[in-house]
Amino acid sequence: MSSYHLDHLQYLETESIHVLREVAAEFERPAILFSGGKDSICILRLAEKAFRPSDIPMIFLNVETGHEFPELIDFRDRRAEELNAKLVVRTVDEALEKGIATATPGQISRNALQIPVLLGAIDEFQFDCCIGGARRDEEKARAKERFFSFRDAFGQWDPKNQRPEIWSLYNARLNPGENMRVFPLSNWTETDVWEYIKKENLEVPNIYFSHERECFRRGDQWLPVPPVHEESGKADPYEGARPSEEEESRTMICRVRTIADMISTGMIESPAESIDDIITEVAAARVTERGSRADDKASEAAMEDRKKAGYF
Repeated sequence: MSSYHLDHLQYLETESIHVLREVAAEFERPAILFSGGKDSICILRLAEKAFRPSDIPMIFLNVETGHEFPELIDFRDRRAEELNAKLVVRTVDEALEKGIATATPGQISRNALQIPVLLGAIDEFQFDCCIGGARRDEEKARAKERFFSFRDAFGQWDPKNQRPEIWSLYNARLNPGENMRVFPLSNWTETDVWEYIKKENLEVPNIYFSHERECFRRGDQWLPVPPVHEESGKADPYEGARPSEEEESRTMICRVRTIADMISTGMIESPAESIDDIITEVAAARVTERGSRADDKASEAAMEDRKKAGYF
C-alpha cells in the first residue's frame, strides 16, 4: 500500500513551493533576490520544482556592495545562465556616482547603502514582489517576519503592521507604489538548508567549505584580507577594511558560514570539507550563523533598523 507520509524536508519543500506558486499567481512582476548564497540556491531549486518544464517566471535581482567574494560573483553569473534566467545587477558604486546613495563618513561597511539601491531597482523595474531567502531562525528581527511581508510606498517594514496568515492564506493586495517581500524558507533552519542541499545534490560556492585564506583579527572575529588594490588613480574600495599593524594577521584553514561581503563576513576556523561535515558542525554550534556577521554587531537592533528602512 502506498504511503502518503511526508518527512520533515518534504513538508518544508511543499510549503515553500506553495508560497512560490502563490507569488506567481498573485503578482505581476515578481523578482528573486539571488546572491549565490546557500539560501537563495535552495530558492532556485524550489522554483525549478514549482514551475518546470517552463522557465522560472521571475527575474533574478542582485545588489552588489562592491566588496563581494569573487567566487560568489562567478557562481551567481554561471547559475543564472544555466537556468536561462534574466539576471539584473545593481551596484552600490553606481548608486554613489549617481547620488542615489550617500556614504557615511567613517563607515566601512556598505550594507546599509544597499537599501537605496534595492529600492531604486524595485522602482526602476516596477517589481511588486521580491522573493528572499531569509529564515526566522537567523536573527530575532527576521523571526518577526511573515511569509508575505508588506512594505509601504517608501519600502519600509513595520513589524507591528503584519497581515494575518490564517490557514496559509496570504493577503497579496497592494496599492500603487507598495510592494511585498516574500520568504518561502521562513520555517526552515540552517540544518534544513544543508540537508536539502545534500538531498538535492545542489552545487554551492566553494567558500562554504574549508579552504586556506589570509585573515586578520578584528574585535572578536576573523575577517578575510581584501584583495590587493591595483587600479592606479582610484581610491582603494577596501580602505579601512585592511588589517592595521596592531591587528593580528595570519593564513588559516577556514570557511564562511553565512555570506555577506568581504568586510562583514566573519570567517570560522573549520576542517569541514563536505556537506556531511558542515551538517555535523552546525549541529554542534552554539552561536547562530549570523553571529559571524560584523554588520549585525553594530547594535542589538541593527538588523531590525535596516529592515525598517527597506533592507532585504
